[in-house]
Amino acid sequence: MTDAPAEPFLVRQRPTLRAAAQAVSCLILVLASAAFVSGGVLRGFGLGGTVFAVLGGVGIVLFGTGLTVALGRMLARRPVLVVDETGVRRPAPWPLPAGRGPALEWPRIAAVGALRRGVEGTRRGERDFVVFLPTEEMTELVRTSARNRLVVLTLADVPADRLPPGGAEAVRWCVPVGPRWDTTLPALVKQIRRRHPVPVVDRRTK
Repeated sequence: MTDAPAEPFLVRQRPTLRAAAQAVSCLILVLASAAFVSGGVLRGFGLGGTVFAVLGGVGIVLFGTGLTVALGRMLARRPVLVVDETGVRRPAPWPLPAGRGPALEWPRIAAVGALRRGVEGTRRGERDFVVFLPTEEMTELVRTSARNRLVVLTLADVPADRLPPGGAEAVRWCVPVGPRWDTTLPALVKQIRRRHPVPVVDRRTK
């Protein structure tokens, strides 16, 4: 008798006050735009009334779209990372179809690395990253290189010719651990290893 496949492990962002404030701001601007339209209609369809109505209509479209996106992301709470029996996925943000996000199958993952670098504006002045390493050579590089040299793997704007072989794929799959994640990095690594016995290289402190 074989064990049942483990359920997909979903990493989600907790709702933030900033997201709620963004939704409220968009709502206020939509109401203000509607007032512009009403003011234009009451003025009649002269030049001034038409300008008011057009500006209000544009505002309703723009700020209404922003409100829809803000509310959708808060209510949908789409995962930022999914770990299952086939590999890992990064669903596309709402309102795009989730399936548009990239996927990485287990045969293409040689190891998982845990990195850390300084980031301004964070509570501790630093941020952790989980990186899915595509080759044994990349795994050995992460295991043996000085920590300051590994920072390049956490930067998305480094030219490909300045990266080691396999580095572009590693950068693409270097995921920042968000401060609002509903899980921790150790818990995520545990769930990854539960689904696939992949080596883990922790270079956050050494």
